[in-house]
Amino acid sequence: MNTSFDIAVIGAGMAGASIAAELAPHAKVLVAEAETMPGYHATGRSAAFWEECYGGPGVVPLTLASGKYLRQHDMLSPRGALYLGRAEDEPAIDAFMERFGGTGVHIEKLGRSSLEERMAGLRPEWTFAVSEPACADIDVAGLHQHYLALARKAGAELRTSCALESAEREGDGWRLSFGRSGEAHAKVLVNAAGAWADRVAGLAGARALGITPFRRTVIQLRTDPPPPTDLPLVLDISGQFYFKPEHGRLWLSPHDETPNPASDVAPEELDVAIAIDRFEGVVDWRVAAVERKWAGLRSFAPDRMPVYGFDGARDGFFWFAGQGGFGIQTAPAAARLGAQLLLGLPRDEMTEALDAELYSPRRLG
Repeated sequence: MNTSFDIAVIGAGMAGASIAAELAPHAKVLVAEAETMPGYHATGRSAAFWEECYGGPGVVPLTLASGKYLRQHDMLSPRGALYLGRAEDEPAIDAFMERFGGTGVHIEKLGRSSLEERMAGLRPEWTFAVSEPACADIDVAGLHQHYLALARKAGAELRTSCALESAEREGDGWRLSFGRSGEAHAKVLVNAAGAWADRVAGLAGARALGITPFRRTVIQLRTDPPPPTDLPLVLDISGQFYFKPEHGRLWLSPHDETPNPASDVAPEELDVAIAIDRFEGVVDWRVAAVERKWAGLRSFAPDRMPVYGFDGARDGFFWFAGQGGFGIQTAPAAARLGAQLLLGLPRDEMTEALDAELYSPRRLG
């Protein structure tokens, strides 16, 4: 078993898999995953959509830059999105339109008659919406496997059941201990550990950046009538719910964001009940059954922007974390940018318009 690497990536979810795929053609890469399989946590529990406005204007450039790559590799399927609002929400609708004006996203304000054409059974109090026609379903598992395959093909070594237990500076590199899984040495340590990012920083002697995990609940419903296959992703302009069709069923979330320690998180019954109550206030469909329910962790830096770049105080420690709920839809551009920053490579067509300073860990002090 190899023990010496140029780069060790901690985490093999979407973040770790994607940056490893971009790094491996240029360096000897180890990808260390604590679980028995890659993508067990946030990546495997995603609601699976690519939505241009998700994450805010600061994330839009990463999303738009990733779109071409995702389309070229057949990872997107057309869906469309509607941000719904009631009469009292019209100021919020207008503020949304203004906030994203000039960012490059295609959005349009709709009135009640247009909504009725797009959504059968919509309750009468929902009178306005922002339409985002470019929204798409994303093949999360396909994209994750795509990056794992690229990393392997380029020579990266993936080790599962390989949890980092200590990271010590040794000369100009790192001596990494994985307990029973052995040791490794690497010149650069990449923190792609998602909800565990601050914990990994602590093991490496770097200052935690306040990357906090939040629980997000999703449930699968059988409804009467079944959701139309062409139903858009439907979101509340006030952030109280979203839902979309999935293989004849409905995936619904109460858009919860509850601070939660990094763990194998499970849904709370109260959040499930809240989600159903909110859904029943949107359409007159009957909820026939709750067929599945799950929860995942979305991890945010204090300013809710991702963190890409070398630590300001700890040599050889590279952050690739804090990607919230938008880490999958931004993976291509984020991983390409991260690899360019780490290796000192020039920008390319995908990343040339990105402002890396927006995502630098140094902004957090």
